[in-house]
Amino acid sequence: MLRWLVCGRLGPVWMWKALLLFVAIAFASQLLGVIFSKSVQPRSIFSSPDAQGPSLGPCQPHTHIMFLKTHKTASSTVLNMLYRFGEERNLMFALPMGYQLGYPLPFNAHRVKGYRGPRVADFHIMGNHMRFNKPEVEKVMPADTFYFSIVRDPVALTESSFAYYKEVAPAFRKAKSLGDFADDPKKYYDPRLRNNHYARNLLWYDFGMDHNANYSIPLAQHGEDMIRRTFKLILVSEYFDQSMILLRHALCWPLDAVVSFSLNARQQKPSSIGGLSGSWVNKAAAAAGVSVRAGHSQAKTAPNLSLTEEQREKLRQWNALDWHLYKAFNRSFWEEINRFGHTLMEQEVALLRTRREVLAQVCLRDGGKPVESHRIRDKNIRPFQSGLVKILGYELQPGLDNATRTACLRMIRPEIQYKDLLDAKQFPRATVIHAQPGQQNQGLIVAAGGSLLRQDLSRTGDRLVGGEPGGRTVEEGERDWDGSRLMRSNQTLTQGKHKGRLR
Repeated sequence: MLRWLVCGRLGPVWMWKALLLFVAIAFASQLLGVIFSKSVQPRSIFSSPDAQGPSLGPCQPHTHIMFLKTHKTASSTVLNMLYRFGEERNLMFALPMGYQLGYPLPFNAHRVKGYRGPRVADFHIMGNHMRFNKPEVEKVMPADTFYFSIVRDPVALTESSFAYYKEVAPAFRKAKSLGDFADDPKKYYDPRLRNNHYARNLLWYDFGMDHNANYSIPLAQHGEDMIRRTFKLILVSEYFDQSMILLRHALCWPLDAVVSFSLNARQQKPSSIGGLSGSWVNKAAAAAGVSVRAGHSQAKTAPNLSLTEEQREKLRQWNALDWHLYKAFNRSFWEEINRFGHTLMEQEVALLRTRREVLAQVCLRDGGKPVESHRIRDKNIRPFQSGLVKILGYELQPGLDNATRTACLRMIRPEIQYKDLLDAKQFPRATVIHAQPGQQNQGLIVAAGGSLLRQDLSRTGDRLVGGEPGGRTVEEGERDWDGSRLMRSNQTLTQGKHKGRLR
């Protein structure tokens, strides 16, 4: 072959030299490409300069944060931001042993998993549902903790609460429609019945105060002042994007930390709803603060939520304490925006919305359109259904690189699954033993040390049970953080004003 080549019998020598040179160059280029591709990984959209947003100056990000997660105020979306921020930075969460921090009872520090005494452990973030109890929260969180919460127009809040808790709150269950309830709330409302706190002054209740107190200007002002002394920022649900900009500047966080997709949103059009089923039923019920009774199926028809203007005004009067809080904090919210600057606010809100649209196109199938739970292919990210309306979720875009997929998944992971994930990371040796048939209201947890703890997932969520590890007995005459007197009954903790037995 070589003789043929040398003699030029297969063509001119120069042609073969050129061919060999071309092959050598191609081989070298391929080799260099492999080396380069290994050394330079594709950059995720979450590491782009746009992820940081406008400069915040020399401030340092807050990592000690307490968020009072109020009901039906877009608080699940806010909690997702806290979960994401903390997980990315390996921060320590003050997690509940179940899915709520003792709600609807006033919060007690011993409800935090891993709590061993005041300031023993350095917890960074607290945000699961609780009924606020400042002295107990201060036992868990550091002195430099940033406290914030969120409020919503009580009419809209009641509408959402009625849809979500229709079969849970006796006052709602008895009413044919929300309008029917609004026309005469006292006809349906009994303050002694468990879960009726969802039907009146729910914000006031979540802030830890007596939601059945008779409205007066001095009382309302006193409650407002107590909240202002503790909470450095109160967001407004109706102005969510503006709220996120204020929160970003207050916490000194990058823009992507406050970019979100709406979680736990309900389907607006009426639809047929089936009963709850599956192994996650009790987890969903516990997270919502409700119960699922054996053999009980939910009504198939979505509730009628239509209201006249007169009925809306009646709901404001019925929720007068909440209405006072909403007006007061809505006013101070806009005062804060005035100080921030309307032009600057408009610019940053525009950036936030643009970034949300970009991430939706990257992360979510069909450009981010929310879908019904049963249509989500990945069962691990299906939102749980525990009301009479369908709760929507999202599907991830296929073909994402690992870094982008991880970041996108954090943004759409439902609250219950996210809490379980964080719990497993913080307490990797803890094993949950699921209840056997007939014991659906209790769970057993094997702690890291091998001891057996009992977890009560009762009708009211993570109800404090006398005698359980870390529990407490309420002494006669004890008072809540707002000064109202507490009493112990054989079923739950109630404020002294209502002495009737709870059923």
